[in-house]
Amino acid sequence: MEYPQLVPGTLLRRYKRFLADVRLVDGREVVAHCPNTGSMRTVNVPGCRVWLAPSDNPVRKLAWTWELIELPQADGSLALASVHTGRANRIVEEALRGGQVAALAGYASLKREAKVMAEPGQSASRLDFRLDDPLRGTVFIEVKQVTLKESDGHGYFPDAVSERGRRHLGVLGDLAAQGHRAVLLFCVAHTGIGDVAAAAHLDPAYALALGEAAQRGVEILAYGCRVDSLDGVPRVIRLAEVLPVSLTRQLDVAFGVD
Repeated sequence: MEYPQLVPGTLLRRYKRFLADVRLVDGREVVAHCPNTGSMRTVNVPGCRVWLAPSDNPVRKLAWTWELIELPQADGSLALASVHTGRANRIVEEALRGGQVAALAGYASLKREAKVMAEPGQSASRLDFRLDDPLRGTVFIEVKQVTLKESDGHGYFPDAVSERGRRHLGVLGDLAAQGHRAVLLFCVAHTGIGDVAAAAHLDPAYALALGEAAQRGVEILAYGCRVDSLDGVPRVIRLAEVLPVSLTRQLDVAFGVD
């Protein structure tokens, strides 16, 4: 996914969930839209450099959108993390259409926002993607963006209690039980994260649900992201390497599991 021309600044604060005060390099202080409804645990760090996308749309209330943040790592390097949760699906879609997700390559068609018929007495659900092929059948895919890197150096999802996330796991598990391919794909939009696990320390119910979904046949995949820059400015973010997923990390802490 190619970014518009991004502008650097320094994060001053994020507030009211959707707003962030940023000081641009020319000294101006602007209010940017923060397209992230989550806790932004570990990626809301005042004083760090951030990258904003400008807009000249006269009907917009805010002329700036917060896209990326640079985060210092334990080894002295800097990692880039996407705070724009709406970008994850676009990143994954480009990779799916380009055949870059080996486990999901070779399907004839792709549909976004795939409606899933509900069980009697339940409302219908929507998953992010549906792939179809006359020979290979159907695969349903739900995408989750990962940016939470805890002090132990590992990546986790979710960054807060997520009832919606647990619901999606239940839907995927039902589809797998019906004989469909069902996939949860973690889009790890933080270049400093090398693996993913359920955040049992934040949402133990989600951690249990993830393990149950895997037992029911849901495929759990994780892919890291790469950010390519031009003249020091981030220009393109794309899905990159496969990352390992742990279904047991921190379960011993949360539940006393050996």
